[in-house]
Amino acid sequence: MLTHKDRLTALRTQISADKLDGFVVPLTDEHMSEYVGSYAQRLAWLTGFEGSAGSAVILADEAAIFTDGRYTLQVRDQVDADLYSFQNVPKVRVADWLADHVKSGQRIGYDPWLHTRLWVKEATRKLAENGAELVAVTTNPIDRIWADRPTPSRAKIEVHGDHLAGRSSADKRADIAKWLQSKKADTVVIAALDSIAWLFNIRGRDVARTPVALAFAMVRADGSAALFTDLAKVDDDVRDHLGDDVEIADRTAFTAALEALGATGKTVIVDPSSAVVAIFQAIESAGDAAGANIIEARDPCALAKAIKNPVEIQGTRDAHHRDGVALTRFLHWFDGEAPKGGLTELGVAEKLESFRRESNLLRDLSFDTISGSGPNAAIPHYRVSEASSRHIGNDSIFLVDSGGQYPDGTTDVTRTLVVGTPTPEMRDRFTRVLKGHIALATAIFPTGTRGGQLDALARQFLWAAGVDYAHGTGHGVGSYLNVHEGPQRIATAGDDEPLAAGMILSDEPGYYKSGEYGIRIENLVLVVPVDVAGAEQDMLGFESLTLAPIDLDLVDDSLLTDAERQWLNAYHARVRDALSEALPAEVKPWLEAATRPI
Repeated sequence: MLTHKDRLTALRTQISADKLDGFVVPLTDEHMSEYVGSYAQRLAWLTGFEGSAGSAVILADEAAIFTDGRYTLQVRDQVDADLYSFQNVPKVRVADWLADHVKSGQRIGYDPWLHTRLWVKEATRKLAENGAELVAVTTNPIDRIWADRPTPSRAKIEVHGDHLAGRSSADKRADIAKWLQSKKADTVVIAALDSIAWLFNIRGRDVARTPVALAFAMVRADGSAALFTDLAKVDDDVRDHLGDDVEIADRTAFTAALEALGATGKTVIVDPSSAVVAIFQAIESAGDAAGANIIEARDPCALAKAIKNPVEIQGTRDAHHRDGVALTRFLHWFDGEAPKGGLTELGVAEKLESFRRESNLLRDLSFDTISGSGPNAAIPHYRVSEASSRHIGNDSIFLVDSGGQYPDGTTDVTRTLVVGTPTPEMRDRFTRVLKGHIALATAIFPTGTRGGQLDALARQFLWAAGVDYAHGTGHGVGSYLNVHEGPQRIATAGDDEPLAAGMILSDEPGYYKSGEYGIRIENLVLVVPVDVAGAEQDMLGFESLTLAPIDLDLVDDSLLTDAERQWLNAYHARVRDALSEALPAEVKPWLEAATRPI
């Protein structure tokens, strides 16, 4: 099955053999992860779509793929329009589309290890209104036909020392035990991979770009825990690190352990956003007679993980300094080489990674580098490949969004660069993006403010010109963990978490002109307390963590206010002072010019 058409045909044949009329294919794994291991890349294998969020629905005579605004261009470039219709989320949701396309009596399959309980309830109701049925499968039909499907990683689990984590796993589990006691609950099930990594102070290499290990966990009200993972991944160092209070069991024992919780009538807390419906079904399998009691509540690791402790904060500052040196060396190299006309998007991404690797501390990139020139830069989550890689031409914009995974922190930075002479429109749009970036970076706000309340600060100058961007303004970032971390974010909609001191987020407004160019400026920022004279409540603001020059050749300083100009000059002075001593002699004069006051 070399073509995606062949794969779609084979899936339809398998669905029919399974006595189903359709099947839903999400892009996730058993942990509701954003980035998944190669074994779970079912949507990419079936359709060719390589984004980090999406779903497909396969019916006998039609198929649809669902993506959000970040992937409007990418999905059309990677997926055959003769095979799939393109649906825009959230305007069109999977359950609603199904309700409009199924017929009475039809059976639509889903994998209960890949969907949340809420989604299943909604889809079940929508289909029932049309006389159709949502049916759980015991084996995913894609797994039956994907002959060379990779097996889950068996890479060794790694200890993340307390000197990097800032707190011991025992301390974290003790806090969760107190929380369970306050809820009058016996056990909490932890399914999110980054929560497990944070809770047990372990890391892994099971998912590209994200240092997590495939596992499930349970924490009990006495502070003891069970970790379910492939036993081949666990060595004596990990066992010694976890200690006697953590039982290590094979991953295959997880379902039976859930069933036992239900059979003994214990009160169990499960996060409905990160735990798949199969977890709920296993706990409930003993039936009402056993008295199983499930409390739906947010994963207790989520907020604790998001609020970094002093050791993690210092670690991320150190990581950003190290990353800033590598990125500045790259920018110096790019400025000298790009005008010669021999650079390609793929070659530039590889060169940037090589600069980061020279520190000998880079464990991985934090995501696949977005390296886009001209029209490719207009694709917000563009993924360069041998087939798509463009030469970087003169008088064009190049956008590079990249980051590193270091043992002491995770970085994510975007810089937009001009090769040659920018057009007046490019400078206008870039400066409006910069003004929005500065407005957010300098915001002061009361404790309890949510990211959604700040989002318009970054968009206002683009709105004034009648333009916008179709992605969030900021996402949370982990500490040597997920580059996209919740619950905090800065976006136009959603039930986001109030911002708190210690949280790390991105500040990344952008502008994308389809088919021509794209612009984004991204720094990571730390939420910090701010002293305001005469304040009647506690106030917060942001500290910029990223250290790298912003391309002044794209700035129309006539559009900047005095305060914005002062911020840019002060930021560049800070970059210059922080990085100069660590840079090679030939880079220092370039940095002086790149960070000159305007």
